[in-house]
Amino acid sequence: MIQKKSNTEKIILGIDPGTNVMGYGVIRVIGNKAELVVMGVIDMRKEKDPYLRLGRIFERVTGIIDSYLPDEMAIEAPFFGKNVQSMLKLGRAQGVAIAAAIHHDVPIHEYAPLKIKMAITGQGQASKEQVAAMLQRMLNIREDEMPKYMDATDALGAAYCHFLQMGRPETGDKHYSSWKDFATKNASRIEKGTGMTGPQAKLLAAINRTTHK
Repeated sequence: MIQKKSNTEKIILGIDPGTNVMGYGVIRVIGNKAELVVMGVIDMRKEKDPYLRLGRIFERVTGIIDSYLPDEMAIEAPFFGKNVQSMLKLGRAQGVAIAAAIHHDVPIHEYAPLKIKMAITGQGQASKEQVAAMLQRMLNIREDEMPKYMDATDALGAAYCHFLQMGRPETGDKHYSSWKDFATKNASRIEKGTGMTGPQAKLLAAINRTTHK
């Protein structure tokens, strides 16, 4: 649990979507400087049921938001691969994380992997190791603080990328300020008439966003 923020501070949560391991990273921004608060992973490999994994993601991301009270969330957009089933699963995981943020009225910014790598290293084809090494240098992270899984540093990269974009004109990156904003921008992807309300409807709608492309 972090201390109460001052008026000059901003907390940014970064998420690297995953169906087996999902990374998260939190940074505190004061003025034009950023510092690491926490980073880690949500490990779901022991859970065999894919739908229970989605519930686990919603539960853990909600817990992280409640603990660190982020002002904004930056999430990596799924990249298009050859395996359609993998893309579907990854999209669902991303949608559930987005739903958790929307449920807490946390504005969301979505960045392509290429843009995150460019922002951190200056190279769109940079490796995960290069991204992690650059973040370690820029945020003065000790070697013993570096995580075992690079999903965590990938998530931290999303948060730091958003920090670098703050105050700059909007580009093509997607951003949502509320559930209404999300629904408006994704109206064709949200299935209506489910009869569900509250968080369950939001969760279902976010999943539908990714499954009805």
